[in-house]
Amino acid sequence: MTRWSSLTEAGTQAAERLASGKLLLDEPAPGVARLTISNPEKRNALDHELLDALGGVARRLDARCLLIAGEGKMFSAGYDIGDFQDPERLADEAEQLVAHPFHDAIEALERYPYPVVAALNGHAIGGGLELAVTTDLRIAARGIKLGMPPAKLGLIYSHTGLQKFVDVCGLAATNELFHVGRNVDTDQALAIGLVNHVVEPEALADAGVSLAADIAANAPLSLAGNKRILRALRENRGALPPALERELVELRESCFRSEDFHEGVAAFGEKRAPEWKGR
Repeated sequence: MTRWSSLTEAGTQAAERLASGKLLLDEPAPGVARLTISNPEKRNALDHELLDALGGVARRLDARCLLIAGEGKMFSAGYDIGDFQDPERLADEAEQLVAHPFHDAIEALERYPYPVVAALNGHAIGGGLELAVTTDLRIAARGIKLGMPPAKLGLIYSHTGLQKFVDVCGLAATNELFHVGRNVDTDQALAIGLVNHVVEPEALADAGVSLAADIAANAPLSLAGNKRILRALRENRGALPPALERELVELRESCFRSEDFHEGVAAFGEKRAPEWKGR
């Protein structure tokens, strides 16, 4: 795995600061890359610079699990619309933010070859919640709120964004999130599948790293292969195109000839930790 951050002489890890310090990158556990949104003055809002950095770094990482976190009391308040002061430029500026850097960052997370986990330390609202829903697993601190306010802003959401919510929590819950616009608490979020786990706030940081580390310790061929198939199923509703189905069948069959499969079976029988090669 590529090293993307430096270690001090004492052995503790120094975070790489991106986007003028609004995005931090470190390695909290072997095989885990953590991206922390650090824009507290604007409630961790997502601006052009931060989104460009998020998309760019996600495309160059090869960690076996990518962990997305927030700093402070918010995970993210969504798009940074605070600077949209000129009524004559509002439409263009808003469309440019959503169309390019946000879409690019979301696509980078969707295409990340290994699982992505979100650790929701605080409220996740609007684009911040879509960012979380784009990840494969979400763990939340008890007491936070999650919500989608487009109806309260006069915003029609993208069909791709809406589809993510339908996939994650179903049509009925998506209808309520977007038509009512009321925030939900963590108990309701857990009940509808919006989050996978809820923990006490003081336990979130460790729980997020622990979950990501558990994922990263698994066979990289399995992580990448299963994510590839799950993404293909989401992108192709109903019957798969024949060529794609053949590709996915070949992908599955290839694991039986891999060194990792033989290593996994041997390690299981010998009751030891496997040593993955990624091939």
